[in-house]
Amino acid sequence: MNKHLKEINEFIDSRREEILDLWREIVNLESYTGDKQSVNVVANRLKLELEKDGFDVELIDVGKKNGDTLVATLGSDRGNEPVIFSGHMDTVFENGTFGENPFRIEDGKAYGPGVLDMKGGIVIALYVIKALNHIGYKERPLKVIISGDEEQIHEGSTGAEVLSDAAKGGYCSFNMETGLVDNCLCIGRKGRIGCEVTVEGVETHAGNDFTGGRNAIEEMAHKILELQKLTNLEEGRTVSVSVIKGGRIPNAIPKDCKIEIDIRFAKVGDMESIKQKINDISAKIYVEGTTTKVNYIAEMMAFETNENVIKFYDFVSQVCEENNFGKFGSRPLGGSSDASYLTIAKVPTLCSFGVRGEWNHTEREYAIVESVFERAKVLSTIVLNLDKFKY
Repeated sequence: MNKHLKEINEFIDSRREEILDLWREIVNLESYTGDKQSVNVVANRLKLELEKDGFDVELIDVGKKNGDTLVATLGSDRGNEPVIFSGHMDTVFENGTFGENPFRIEDGKAYGPGVLDMKGGIVIALYVIKALNHIGYKERPLKVIISGDEEQIHEGSTGAEVLSDAAKGGYCSFNMETGLVDNCLCIGRKGRIGCEVTVEGVETHAGNDFTGGRNAIEEMAHKILELQKLTNLEEGRTVSVSVIKGGRIPNAIPKDCKIEIDIRFAKVGDMESIKQKINDISAKIYVEGTTTKVNYIAEMMAFETNENVIKFYDFVSQVCEENNFGKFGSRPLGGSSDASYLTIAKVPTLCSFGVRGEWNHTEREYAIVESVFERAKVLSTIVLNLDKFKY
């Protein structure tokens, strides 16, 4: 066992109340992803905390309606590639959804907007850093990259590019997303494309001028069937036409129809080919006189389970077993995260290192309080053993 592990464990245990106080504070500082100002309040609070620990911190404006991205570095002169802690500070809940000061603890579980997704993970990363500073760790630079618009999938922003650029040259990355209740780590996530397809037809009276109309819903029905056929479960691709709107009244030929599509895919290289297939389907005309437009409204790259991800997972599992933490399980997830942009930057990355819990994005969202302290100890131990990790 590393000679500093006992000291780190004692440090974490001695600051339990302090850790809970910071967690409570940043959860109560609500940061709805659609409210840039409130997200940036949290960004500035985290900036202050990191500066207290000696970090150089930059808040990067990524878009007019999007929260800033925080990039912080400690020990840039240490001469090695940095260890990265990544995540996001925005949440899906509109401010005020849970009333004033919404953070609470009941029966060992913490509740509140973003308590799990993913402010608990941010608190863990901060106290790993504090513990490492406490023992005088200087082996590698420490880098923190926290997005302010992940829940928007960086729509209309440069957030994804900022993440990838900031991560380049990293030795490894711990993405502090929601920890899973079964203690698995996430080794892959599907990418996502959000897409709208709109058909314009010609509205006429269904009885008096049936043949003069151009039925937008009929045209869309043909396209929907072709779009659904793009699903290929063996290749990890799903296409769901999830929302449809069309027509005005039953006795008129509908002049418009709009659908919203959710597309998930397993490999980074699939994104452009899928979009081309959607464009080709949309371009084909079944009802003469109709026109179709495609609008891509949200895109998130896949977090691929590549060789370096597996090597990093095997290393982490070995360290945890050797230090009596038990072995992490592993599994891919369907939901997207910014881990994708870390792997695109060629940094070995594991996701779901945050506080453990369930029911993200719902009013039932909770986090297991004890896991905050457990994960802080685990991550500190992994960092102290990184000299054994080769890829």
